[in-house]
Amino acid sequence: MKTNTREYKTTFSSPLGEILIKSSKNAITSLSFTQAETKKAETKQTETCRVLEKAKVWLEGYFAGKNSKIDFPLEPNGTPFQKMVWQCLLDINYGEVSTYGMVAKKVAQKLGKQKMSARAVGHAIGQNPIAIIIPCHRVVGANGALTGYAWGLERKIKLLELEKANKKLP
Repeated sequence: MKTNTREYKTTFSSPLGEILIKSSKNAITSLSFTQAETKKAETKQTETCRVLEKAKVWLEGYFAGKNSKIDFPLEPNGTPFQKMVWQCLLDINYGEVSTYGMVAKKVAQKLGKQKMSARAVGHAIGQNPIAIIIPCHRVVGANGALTGYAWGLERKIKLLELEKANKKLP
């Protein structure tokens, strides 16, 4: 039986563009940069709730260069595998980077496996519905190269610069 979950949404004006934040009453479900053509349709009936306000305060701090603790729940919609990968991303500290291979090793450990495909992990990372808060921008290629980002490589660079991320691998 499916419950009737109400969706709340609001926008946040960031230095990198307008951000659309969606939530249930109690948890953030989506955070994405809006596209100009979909902005009006997406935000026509903006409603807010406490968790959205907390996320906006967190984003204000983040874009001011603060490493604030995430003190609100996240409920990204995805497969169990994707959720496991996204949980590993939350372990990458502010100002640090990791590689797809390193994330794959952590996922393999959690699954009790010897190996995990970095490509499969990369695909799950690319499906992350809660940008910035679940920090997929902190994942780089094996040689430290800045690889793709769903919201544009230029934004990934700016986010890493904001965090003063050490692009040298651990």
